[in-house]
Amino acid sequence: MKNLVLILVATLLSIAVWATDDHKEVKTINPEKSSVAWEGKKVTGTHTGLISISEGSLEFDHGKLTGGNFVIDMTSITSTDLKGPPANKLLGHLKSDDFFGVETFPTAELDITKVTKTDTGYNVTANLTIKGTSKPVTFDTVVTKEGATAEIVIDRTEYGVKYGSGKFFENLGNKAIYDDFTLNVNLVF
Repeated sequence: MKNLVLILVATLLSIAVWATDDHKEVKTINPEKSSVAWEGKKVTGTHTGLISISEGSLEFDHGKLTGGNFVIDMTSITSTDLKGPPANKLLGHLKSDDFFGVETFPTAELDITKVTKTDTGYNVTANLTIKGTSKPVTFDTVVTKEGATAEIVIDRTEYGVKYGSGKFFENLGNKAIYDDFTLNVNLVF
């Protein structure tokens, strides 16, 4: 009887491990093939650029997205709409404490906390950390066998990036910078 109980317990543990582990998968993001394009707007125009992903992964259970995270290298920020001295001036300002304080905060991070399946992909809630401040963001994503794409709109003022914001400064006129900026994320496995 004692042996029968031990065999039964061992069998149940094996089934539990099989049921939970065999259907879970972690896909590592390829930083060299992945990209994050950013767009920020001001009254007088738009600036665009790229930021590199330094590492990350997405988690799946039975082929469905369940979680994940990725780290953005803020020191890698580039401009795609400007070249030469104007680009250098913009990038210097974006890396300064007026904006992202890259010397003190060289990375930003996104940690997925909730995933809901939709007709076209997934609705994701994640904690986004910029300049040491974490806030939840919600966005839609599409996942394929090769990777995932998403457009994430972020209110920079929620992360202490107040420079040129009409919420905090009056009479900015054509020097006002819109609070929302957009990240178009393309993750490749």
